Amino acid sequence: MADTDHTGGGTDTLDREIEQLLTREVVEEGDHERFSHYAPKNAILESALTGKPVKALCGKLWTPGRDPEKFPICPTCKEIYETLK
Repeated sequence: MADTDHTGGGTDTLDREIEQLLTREVVEEGDHERFSHYAPKNAILESALTGKPVKALCGKLWTPGRDPEKFPICPTCKEIYETLK
């Protein structure tokens, strides 16, 4: 008869470790210096289609492509946006 007493984590532990790896936020080198910027929605949509850079309210030219939720909002863009409301 086979021994069914397992020592170690088993599949539950492995499943949790895999889930942590899959859901871990990947932050690339230099990301700590990045911000999410405000720009006109139509310019962001055009950039998604053409790959051309977008000019943010703060003046920065960038090509949107990362999840903006992962980065803090650019303080300059936020200040300018607040004055436009």
